[in-house]
Amino acid sequence: MAKPVADPARTLELGVDRSSPVPLYFQLSQQLEAAIERGALTPGSLLGNEIELAGRLGLSRPTVRQAIQALVDKGLLVRRRGVGTQVVHSQVKRPLELSSLYDDLAAAGQRPGTRVHENRLVPATAQVAAALGVTEGEQVHRVERLRLAHGEPMAYLCNHLPAGLLALDDTRLEATGLYRLMRAAGLTLHSARQSIGARTATAAEAERLGEPEGAPLLTMERTTFDDTGRAVEFGAHTYRASRYSFDFQLLVRS
Repeated sequence: MAKPVADPARTLELGVDRSSPVPLYFQLSQQLEAAIERGALTPGSLLGNEIELAGRLGLSRPTVRQAIQALVDKGLLVRRRGVGTQVVHSQVKRPLELSSLYDDLAAAGQRPGTRVHENRLVPATAQVAAALGVTEGEQVHRVERLRLAHGEPMAYLCNHLPAGLLALDDTRLEATGLYRLMRAAGLTLHSARQSIGARTATAAEAERLGEPEGAPLLTMERTTFDDTGRAVEFGAHTYRASRYSFDFQLLVRS
């Protein structure tokens, strides 16, 4: 976490519409969230005193506290004893398209990092074999990585690739994303089959991701194909629901 900086909320143009049916706390919460998303409230900055903010906006202290708590619940703010209410990194919203988490984090200015936990050949399980179109027990390349943003755990990634597809040493995996390495090796990623789910974190997952045991996790399984229709990667990933979401765009059929 960055060193706390002076209260930038004093310079924000904040206001509430008392004639609106939208609750006052929610109006304030939405304005603060928008300021975090656009970078007006930067990670590590202190939000300031609730009493001062309430007085400036003509709101009650419980209303301001409720607005702040809504952002604490979303993982955008954190209350720290002896420090105050501090802005943390905004939630990563990932579009449902064929992109890597590394590229999405980089595009969002989140400074991605990687710790490699496993990088070796293993016998393909029935699930992996079916996804990659190989024989069960055949050797495949297994890579497990912890993906971070600004040094904070975001997701745990487990990927399987056909053996010999490309060279994957720990140094290269920690320096960039898997899809970038695949493209650099001349692979053309064409399409993917993907499913998204949710469950609670096991003790091991909670420890890896910095969440309490039983915390909600998002899950994703994806099989990626090249331009010849060959399966080149099968991934099973878990994401912190407090820091991550998937964005959908839905079209209405007439």
